[in-house]
Amino acid sequence: MLIEARPATDPEIAALVVAQQRELREADGGLDGQVTVTHDDIRYLAVVVNGRAVACGGLQSLDATTGEVKRMYVRPAYRGRGIARQLLAALEECAFRQGHSVVCLETGTYLPAAIGLYTSCGYEPIPVYGEYVGNPYSVCFAKRLPVAA
Repeated sequence: MLIEARPATDPEIAALVVAQQRELREADGGLDGQVTVTHDDIRYLAVVVNGRAVACGGLQSLDATTGEVKRMYVRPAYRGRGIARQLLAALEECAFRQGHSVVCLETGTYLPAAIGLYTSCGYEPIPVYGEYVGNPYSVCFAKRLPVAA
C-alpha cells in the first residue's frame, strides 16, 4: 500500500469522488438539504494498492490554523483493512506540515461507520460550521494536532 499526493484533476481521484458521492446519495436516502460543494483548492491523497487508487481523502485550508478533511472514501472491497485510519493519519500529517494546529471535518448523521472512525481517532464533536450550518444531517468533528517539539 502506498499513500501519495494526487492533483484534483487526476482521473482516479475524480472516479473515487464520483463513487463517494453516489454512495452518499444512496446512504442518505435522498434527504433534502444535502448539497455537494466542490472546492478547487483541496489537496488530495490517494491510497494505491497494486497500482490502483482504492481510497482518497483531501485537505482544504479553512484558515492559517485550521485544515478540513474532505472526500474521505475507501472503495467497498477495500474496507475493513485499516486503510481509512492510515489515510486519515496521513491527512493529519499534511495538515501539520502546512502549519495547521486543528483539523476539522463534516460527515452525515446517517454514516455511523465514519463517525466511529473519527471518534476512535481522537476527533471530538464541535458545532456545525460553514456551509454545513442549517443542514440537519451534518455532524462536525475536530482534532487538535500535536505541537511540534
